[in-house]
Amino acid sequence: MTTSVEPIPAGYPRVSPYLHVDGASDAIDFYTQVLGATERMRMAAPSGRIGHAELMIGSSMIMLSDEFPEMDAVGPKSVGGTPVVISVYVEDVDATYDRAVKAGAKGLHPVANQFYGDRSGQFEDPFGHRWSIATHIEDIPPEELARRAAEVMGGGQG
Repeated sequence: MTTSVEPIPAGYPRVSPYLHVDGASDAIDFYTQVLGATERMRMAAPSGRIGHAELMIGSSMIMLSDEFPEMDAVGPKSVGGTPVVISVYVEDVDATYDRAVKAGAKGLHPVANQFYGDRSGQFEDPFGHRWSIATHIEDIPPEELARRAAEVMGGGQG
């Protein structure tokens, strides 16, 4: 008997970042405290490290594990940083940024109003991953957005 299997499993978004960290259990605690993540699952590896975990932030998912250098799974601190920024909309960007810094994150860009209608800031978590957090504060018509962008970019002149 053949059964049909859905190509995208139920309950999984199409895109989910997968983070490798030195200290996955501590990272889960950090993301829960700072971003309001809820732990969906955690699987321990025989070594006691976390082999796979899934966290929900709203309707989005982050997967993560401890580092496994023997399998080429290393975090940003092990490779000297990351070029990736994970963007998350939150209810209160100021409170979230403050929680992150108090929980050990390094503030990179303080929270400020942006020309495109968000209030946003950026931090690096204690595990080396960079996060841009924002709260949408203003809906801007396309013409006004173009005007503001040109103003910020120096009138569009290079």
